[in-house]
Amino acid sequence: MASDGKRLKGLIAATFTPMTLNCEVNLSIIQQYVDYLVQKQKIRNIFVNGTTGEGTSLSVTERKKLAEEWVRHARGKMDNVIVHVGCLSLEETKDLAAHAASCGANAIAAVSPSFIKPSSPDALVLYLKEVASAAPSLPFYYYHIPCLTGITFRVSDLIGRMKVHIPSFRGVKFSDTNLLDFSMCVHEYREYDCLYGVDEQLLGALACGAHGAVGSTYNYLGATAHKMLAAFEEGDLEQARKIQYRIQELISFVFAMGWGLAEFKNIMSDVSKIDLGPPRLPLVSTFKADHPGKIREEMKRLDLI
Repeated sequence: MASDGKRLKGLIAATFTPMTLNCEVNLSIIQQYVDYLVQKQKIRNIFVNGTTGEGTSLSVTERKKLAEEWVRHARGKMDNVIVHVGCLSLEETKDLAAHAASCGANAIAAVSPSFIKPSSPDALVLYLKEVASAAPSLPFYYYHIPCLTGITFRVSDLIGRMKVHIPSFRGVKFSDTNLLDFSMCVHEYREYDCLYGVDEQLLGALACGAHGAVGSTYNYLGATAHKMLAAFEEGDLEQARKIQYRIQELISFVFAMGWGLAEFKNIMSDVSKIDLGPPRLPLVSTFKADHPGKIREEMKRLDLI
């Protein structure tokens, strides 16, 4: 991947973590999940144990087992498995990074600690340097998601520091609506992968030069998003806008219902016919018996299924 000079491009699905009804990690359906992504959504890259995967709500042991299972079943079917290793504890984060390297992951990513926070960009880079040093053979990506971490340092400023101090640094998962900062990342640091993480604004990020995208909706809207990327690359901006707007309409519909990550997991279960189970506390699903029908009706109206 990035370690052999190849760029990480295109769509990357941020995977949900399958759970049993008792909210225990359900490893048994990951093979089915991988096959669905490859065959139905044409997804060949995944980002596991991140926000969508409820990574910070899982134990270190659970995250290791999940990483092993995703890597095992993706082998020969997918191009890249990126394992998110961020925790509140530096030692646990380094442990997960080393484990990702040992089990055959293609890259690692980490968010900033979000309870005891780094006091400056330099402090954050020192922290990330320690994380990356635990898996020096793997490409390292900084996961920027300020709405959850509260870390608002400009990423375009951070990259300049990371390129100096982190030899394995390869890019950023940029999950923020600040397209000014994102555009500066792309144009000032062309050698790094700038992956956009706000699905409903992907077209804007493509216009800024995004190399790829990481998102939860690509689990079940991957085939549609691929069409938008193709239209953009062919210069058919009108068609790309139409597709982006349909995706935006669906996401707006979901948000208007008061739904969030827990309900997006339910949508994936319904669309894929793979029972991913409930979310883990503190997330609580508000999905009701008639909600799947409402979602299917809206997705059909928007020609998304």
